[in-house]
Amino acid sequence: MILPPATLGMLGGGQLGRFFVSAAHEMGYQVWVLDPDNNSPAGQIAERHFCTAYDDFAALDEFAAGCAAVTTEFENVPAATLDYLAKFIPVRPHAAPVAVCQQRVNEKNFLRDNGFPHANYRAISSAEDWRDLPDDIFPGILKVARFGYDGKGQAVVHNLAEAQQAFAQFKGEVCVLERRLTLDYEISVVLARGANGEVRTFPVAENRHHRGILDVSIAADGASLADADMVRAAEDVACRIAEKLDYTGTMAVEFFVSNAALYVNEMAPRPHNSGHYTLDACLTNQFEQQVRALCGLPLGDARAHSAAVMVNLLGDLWYEGERYREPDWRVLHAIPNLKLHLYGKHHARPGRKMGHFTVIDADAQRALALALAARTAIGIGA
Repeated sequence: MILPPATLGMLGGGQLGRFFVSAAHEMGYQVWVLDPDNNSPAGQIAERHFCTAYDDFAALDEFAAGCAAVTTEFENVPAATLDYLAKFIPVRPHAAPVAVCQQRVNEKNFLRDNGFPHANYRAISSAEDWRDLPDDIFPGILKVARFGYDGKGQAVVHNLAEAQQAFAQFKGEVCVLERRLTLDYEISVVLARGANGEVRTFPVAENRHHRGILDVSIAADGASLADADMVRAAEDVACRIAEKLDYTGTMAVEFFVSNAALYVNEMAPRPHNSGHYTLDACLTNQFEQQVRALCGLPLGDARAHSAAVMVNLLGDLWYEGERYREPDWRVLHAIPNLKLHLYGKHHARPGRKMGHFTVIDADAQRALALALAARTAIGIGA
């Protein structure tokens, strides 16, 4: 076990890293953050911020010399960086599962090769790949294989001509063409897995998106559309995925439910936006679990003590037409069982995740009603 007051390393400095730093500090650790953004939210509160590129090997040498173990907060950290650091200190998760999750073709092939449920797809990298497409691939979604998130790098396509046009707009980057499913709803499983194979799953959340970005997560039995059988099936698939990847750390698996059938959408080798409710509603939150898994500590109890509904706060909220202004946070603070989290980002812009709030309650339907009412009251549109 790695015990306090050891120094832990975090690759990536966004809000997920910031919550990790906070969790580590509460447990007695120090944290160094490596992130190229001078205004990194995690770097603001860490003991040290290496403001440099992920392939700056001189900085990585110093980073490794000062840290007892290293983790990451997003999947686009180069797998080569994780491999390099692993020569000197424990890196969890290790490079192999991150390499699977950070490239959509690798991810889809992993699901296919291991028998996990997924939508029909084809990898597209050249003109040759448009030949012999299955008839049922359209309507589909064309997604760039790397760096696409929150609806970016995606296009809905109804036929071959539209797909080829979108591929050209993506400048010929490697893509995945995936059958577009008719959705009943979307859910996610956030779990933690220790190096010894111990697994803890958090309550499954139903996720509602707006313009490709997560809007509301409902972790409340009786308010979510997911029934007990679907929840058990999703938990089983997510745990088997983590085991097959030999994963160590906190991770999320997102699912589509279509015609009462379960399909894996994406895997995230890190804590997840849909797991933010765990900060306020669970005995152990997803970031403390990340610290525990990284340090070889026993995982905490992941049970929820309350029903919870989380609402994302995007940068659009900071604008009234063209005028930039701070939202009136009194509206949210007036609700006693609402917990507001702001990420300390340097500047708000439309679509940027600036914070979130979570409503917790003993009653699931009341939690949902309060959260949606608060969402409207603070000025989030339909």
